[in-house]
Amino acid sequence: MREVDVLGVRVEMPSNQPIVLLREVAGERYLPIWIGAVEATAIAFAQQGVVPPRPLTHDLLKDVVEATGNELTEVQITSVTDRVFYANLVFASGVEVSARPSDSIALALRTGTKIVVADEVLDEAGLAVPAEQEDEIEKFREFLDEITPEDFESH
Repeated sequence: MREVDVLGVRVEMPSNQPIVLLREVAGERYLPIWIGAVEATAIAFAQQGVVPPRPLTHDLLKDVVEATGNELTEVQITSVTDRVFYANLVFASGVEVSARPSDSIALALRTGTKIVVADEVLDEAGLAVPAEQEDEIEKFREFLDEITPEDFESH
């Protein structure tokens, strides 16, 4: 398993499909995962420190986990089959719960939990970005700095 950082979310054109982009902490691979608009908004909110007036689903889940005395110790993105990604929430008690990566990432960002990806997933779906393409990644980061959660709302 390799630890990853969440670079952010963006909307892929022309499909208008949101993606979350992860980057290997100790490596050069990036992992794009296509996600839903609701999860994209939840991830963007968490990254920007937006606190909604009432808890959204991922805020509620965080509150439930904390209220029951459970500690989320790790989010694992475990496999990819036919471009569908799978994840597990790993708790201090040893309990593991299967979950969608997008929900898992949104929860991890709210709880400060480490996110790891199986080597096989990075081997299959990860993208190595050569140094000469790093300027494209910088443009993506600039885009992420400017995007707001409202950009993901349906019109």
